[in-house]
Amino acid sequence: MFNLTPTVRNLLIANIAFLLAQMSLLPLLTQIGSLYPIGSPYFFPWQFFTYMFLHAGWGHLFSNMFGLISFGPLLEQRWGPSRFLTFWLICGVGAGLLYEGVRGYEMYKMEQARQEFHQAPSGPEFANFFRSYFPDATGYETLAGALQRNPQNQEYISAATSAIDGAVEETRNSRGGGMVGASGALFGLLFAFAYLFPNTELMLLFFPFPIKAKYFVGLYALYELYSGVHRVPGDNVAHFAHLGGLLIGFLVVKFWEGGRERFY
Repeated sequence: MFNLTPTVRNLLIANIAFLLAQMSLLPLLTQIGSLYPIGSPYFFPWQFFTYMFLHAGWGHLFSNMFGLISFGPLLEQRWGPSRFLTFWLICGVGAGLLYEGVRGYEMYKMEQARQEFHQAPSGPEFANFFRSYFPDATGYETLAGALQRNPQNQEYISAATSAIDGAVEETRNSRGGGMVGASGALFGLLFAFAYLFPNTELMLLFFPFPIKAKYFVGLYALYELYSGVHRVPGDNVAHFAHLGGLLIGFLVVKFWEGGRERFY
């Protein structure tokens, strides 16, 4: 069914091998290889490279590798193995860098909100902090209501301040905060495929009719943008990493295209 090219096949084997190592041989690999926020005690520079070879489970791996073997071979045939691998790695690393920028901005805004609460603690501000940054959290409403009714109560102020400080520090230092997955690299691949083969018709499981590659990638990008901006409780997908891979893919393709009359 799939005509696997050499680099696509090697990437597939490498990702399967890494997941097997994560699950049984070397569980520590997930901790040291996931991409943690800059400033976290668990962050190391090599994670910009290693995170794209790690996955959260077989379902996560399957979705990324299915995309790789579906869209990768045609691009590798067009570009050659070296350029294809270079593109995959640049998109993966670039997506990680851009996602770290978004995550850093979110941490900056959270820290600002914490400082504002320290300066003027109140029940509504306490509740708004958790609604904005921890929508999955529960139980804070009782303390928020008590603080609103008794705004000068030092015990309530101290408890609320400790809760916010603890939430911020846990987010910054959590071992569970690392990002894994080849999705950033894959989204760069999707852009390149749609750019080079825009009118190729794709038959997808969630579309009842064929859709051209350029429309599929465009709609997918809009969905990721909407999902990243309007996050819902329980959504742990790194939507901005996906968009970062798409953007890096665009920049690389346009750079290569501008370097010669035909870049493939």
